[in-house]
Amino acid sequence: MLTILGFAMIATFLVLIMMKKMSPIAALVLIPALFCVFVGKGAHLGDYVIDGVSSLAPTAAMLMFAIVYFGVMIDIGLFDPIVRAILKFCKADPMRVVVGTALLAAIVSLDGDGSTTFMITVSAMYPLYKRLKMSLVVMTGVAAMANGVMNTLPWGGPTARAATALKVDATDIFVPMIPALAVGLVAVVVLAYVLGLRERRRVGTLTLDEALVREPETETVLVGAGAGAVSGGSGARSGASRGAAGGPGEAADGDAGSGGASGDGFQGLDPNRPTLRPKLYWFNALLTVALLTAMIMELLPIPVLFLLGAALALTVNFPHIPDQKARIAAHADNVLNVSGMVFAAAVFTGVLTGTGMVDHMANWLVDTIPDGMGPQMGLVTGLLSLPLTYFMSNDGFYFGVLPVLAEAGQAHGVSTLEIARASIVGQPLHMSSPLVPAVYVLVGMAKVEFGDHTRFVVKWAVLTSLAILAAGILFGII
Repeated sequence: MLTILGFAMIATFLVLIMMKKMSPIAALVLIPALFCVFVGKGAHLGDYVIDGVSSLAPTAAMLMFAIVYFGVMIDIGLFDPIVRAILKFCKADPMRVVVGTALLAAIVSLDGDGSTTFMITVSAMYPLYKRLKMSLVVMTGVAAMANGVMNTLPWGGPTARAATALKVDATDIFVPMIPALAVGLVAVVVLAYVLGLRERRRVGTLTLDEALVREPETETVLVGAGAGAVSGGSGARSGASRGAAGGPGEAADGDAGSGGASGDGFQGLDPNRPTLRPKLYWFNALLTVALLTAMIMELLPIPVLFLLGAALALTVNFPHIPDQKARIAAHADNVLNVSGMVFAAAVFTGVLTGTGMVDHMANWLVDTIPDGMGPQMGLVTGLLSLPLTYFMSNDGFYFGVLPVLAEAGQAHGVSTLEIARASIVGQPLHMSSPLVPAVYVLVGMAKVEFGDHTRFVVKWAVLTSLAILAAGILFGII
């Protein structure tokens, strides 16, 4: 019964948010509360929610201060050179823009943190997508898939969890999987190319001269950054109308800045916004490198690192208290949306775990594996990793289900390492799971409805995961 109710609860949640009948926050809270009553454990709802909130509170704190930190870094211009390089490569061509999104997300994902990746990627690419009237779900989908592939790095989380759960070395899991993961990354880039061609046919292509045409409207530089504005405008374009205004923030006067024009060509950032701190550029760059290094080396808990980093960045770059308050206020919208979503997700995960639904769902899936599939447990594990890591947290899958799958594999002569490698192939899909806090950073900053993102990305993420699994089997890794 709990198995049926668990799947029904997840299905109800997904259907309602994809049909836009409920907001994600409301659905994450009300649906599990209702099903908790159906299970007959309504009296324990408070305990389940508190347990869920307790487990996700560090994540919420990390996201809150990470948004403030990277928001300040965007305000002061730390990422302007990267943005200019990407925009120069893109040349106002939608195909290049989408491919550039995939490459940027993959590169930034090397730090192992999805929230950081999404904040930097969206901040860099959002103005360009708005200027060219491109689909924002293409941006969120490609970024999520690229990050999902790179999330398998030993310090990214899933690989370390698999190694811990099965008592093997993370290096022995990851290094042999590099060729298969490389295939997955190539698949994301190829998919970005195809989606980019589709966008090019839909909206047309700007020339550089057309892209530099100024228009009277203003457009926010970065969603939620509150860092000034660029003159909007996409000029004449085949098959599309002018660019629309961007997201919320502090819009500067229409004649402020260069209208996106510079010696580099097409540009999505205002080079004259008042929050720039060029004299402190190298301090901020070294601070960011030190912060990411400390995070990778686990010198301190990540929430503590971002708390210290945000406080130091605000103090040094904006020594006057009114300026600090203005920067915090400029990013408060994103902070509230994301932290609220995380705590709402805590209700969902708390009820799933506390009522025992997760355990019953996992056991049912394992029990349905035919005996004849025993020698193919690597393939079975890879296939199961797609739905299980989407509907469950990584902790639930790797510490609860994976040991059972590994034991079943060993009984049929399949090594533990093969099972561990197969277990990470579902990460491109996992990164768009409603149980992953970072995805709310992605859709929140991009101003994309979570249901729209889900409808778009699931089919492509499944194909990417299957490409990794097929490559692993072909290369004899799994």
